[in-house]
Parts: sequence; structure tokens; C-alpha cells
Amino acid sequence: MSLEFLVASGIGIVAATGIYLMLRGRTFPVVLGLTILSYAVNVFIFGMGRLWTNAAPILGGDGPVADPLPQALVLTAIVIGFATTGFIIELALRSRHESGTDHVDGRDGERRASGRLPEEHGA
Repeated sequence: MSLEFLVASGIGIVAATGIYLMLRGRTFPVVLGLTILSYAVNVFIFGMGRLWTNAAPILGGDGPVADPLPQALVLTAIVIGFATTGFIIELALRSRHESGTDHVDGRDGERRASGRLPEEHGA
């Protein structure tokens, strides 16, 4: 079994897990799924730079040199992903505060408003 096959399989499993969590009905699994899917994309971008063994990270020596562009792209994607995750968490908290439910599609809030579910009392 080659290293490329293992990395590709790992990326596929992590991406499938992220997509599965994004299809859930509540906000926390959706946020977690987006985060896991961004990790899979980051490893995919990093893998596109080719998996090198014994390659120099900086020019100046003889032999193969690792490509620095995927590393720079992944570092940028990590920073953007962190900011996006923070924004999505804030949107989820705001939605929970305004609708009274953490369902993504708002169906629990519709049933509660129509009287099919009892109202929650408390803070």
C-alpha cells in the first residue's frame, strides 16, 4: 500500500465525515462538519504539493526541493477557516437567541409557534 493511497483514503474519510455532520439538523454538528471539511480540504491542498521524502524545504542544495506554495496556501486557509468558524458560531448563537431553537431549518420553532409543542419557560 502506498503513502499516496493512505493519504487519499484519509482525506476521503474525513471529508465524508464532515459532509455527514453538515447534513445534520442542529447547529453544533453543522459547525463541526464545516470545520472537519475544512481540515480535509487543507490536507488535500497540502497533498497536491506532492509528498516528498528527503527534500530540502529551501533552495540552495542539490536534489529535489519541496514546493512551498501549497504550504503557504494551507497556512492562509487555516487563518481564514478560523475566522469563518468564529463567524459561523456567532451566527448560530444569534439564531438560537432569536428563534429559541438550534435547528438549522427552523422546523422546531415553527411547531412551537403553531402550538404543537409546549413553550419553554425560563431564562
